[in-house]
Amino acid sequence: MQKDIVILGIESSCDDTSAAILKNFTILSNVTANQSVHEKYGGVVPELASRAHQQNIVPVVHQALKEAKIKLNDIDAIAFTKGPGLMGSLVVGCSFAKALSLAAKKPLMDVNHMHAHILAHFIDEGTPQPEFPFICLTVSGGHTQLVKVSSATELEILGTTIDDAAGEAFDKIAKILGLPYPGGPLVDKLSKEGNPDAFQFAEPRVDGFNFSFSGLKTSVLYRLQKEEKLNPDFIKENLNDLCASVQQTILNILFKQLKRVVQETGIKHVAIAGGVSANSGLRKRLQDFAETEKIQVYIPKFEYCTDNAAMIAVAGRFLYDKGIFSDQTVSAQARMNFNR
Repeated sequence: MQKDIVILGIESSCDDTSAAILKNFTILSNVTANQSVHEKYGGVVPELASRAHQQNIVPVVHQALKEAKIKLNDIDAIAFTKGPGLMGSLVVGCSFAKALSLAAKKPLMDVNHMHAHILAHFIDEGTPQPEFPFICLTVSGGHTQLVKVSSATELEILGTTIDDAAGEAFDKIAKILGLPYPGGPLVDKLSKEGNPDAFQFAEPRVDGFNFSFSGLKTSVLYRLQKEEKLNPDFIKENLNDLCASVQQTILNILFKQLKRVVQETGIKHVAIAGGVSANSGLRKRLQDFAETEKIQVYIPKFEYCTDNAAMIAVAGRFLYDKGIFSDQTVSAQARMNFNR
C-alpha cells in the first residue's frame, strides 16, 4: 500500500498569511489571516504587510496543523511561496519555512506563486480536473496571463499584460469611482444591478496574445471628468451602470484574446485562476464561452481563487513527486522567471 504524503504549504506573497495541510491531494486544513490594516490606505502598504506576516505566521501554521489533526513530525515536506510578490512579505514566509525545515528535518520546496494558482485545479474536491494540455487564463491583482499548461511542471506563457493587470484595473477604476479598497469585488457586486451597455470605454489593440488595461483606466477617468463638469452627481447617479460597463469592457478584453488562443492552438480545455477568477461576471462569461466554442472549462472554488496556502501545498506536491527540492541557500524573489 502506497504511503500517504503530507505537505505543509505556506503562502505570504502579499497581505494574506496562509498555511495549509495537504494529504495526498486532499486539503485537510487551509487557514488564512487577512490584513484589514490596508483598507484605510487604499492599497497594500508593503512595510505593514511584512510586519503583519511576522505576527501571524506562527499562529496560522499552528492552527493549520491543529485543524488537520497533524503533528509537525507527521509532515513529509514543506512548500512555500518563493515569489513573485512583495519582497518583505515573501522574506517572512521564506525565512520561516527554511527555519522550520531545518528544525524539523523536513525537505523544502520553493513554489512559483503563479504556477500555484493554476495547479489549485488539482486539489482533490471530487470535481473534474483539467486534462493536459490546457489553457489557463490567470487573472489577479498583479498578473494577467494566458498560459499553456502541458504538465504540472511544464507551463508556458503565451500572453501577458504589457501594463496594468486586470485586477489592478478593477481596483484603480473603483478608486476613481470613489469605492473603498479593495474595489474589484464591489465593482462586481454593483455591476449586477447595472446596464453593461450604458457606457462605451476603450478596448486597446495589442500584439499577439497580450493584454493592456491602462488605456481603459484613462478612458474611464476622462469620461468621468467630462461628465462631472456637467453634472457633479454623475457618478452617484450612474454608479451601477458605470460598474457594469467597466466590468464588461475588462471581460471583453480578456475573452477576445482567450478566443484567439483557443482557435489558434486548437486546445479544447480552458481553466481560470487567480483572485479575479472569483468575479461572478468572469465565471458566467466563461460558461457562455464554453457553450459557443464547444470546449470544456474548469472554474476553481472561491476559496482557491485568492491567495491561499492550499494551492502552494498542491504545487509543492508535484515538485515532491518529481524530486525537485530546495536547500537552505534558497531566497525570496519579488520578480521571478515564470519557468523554473
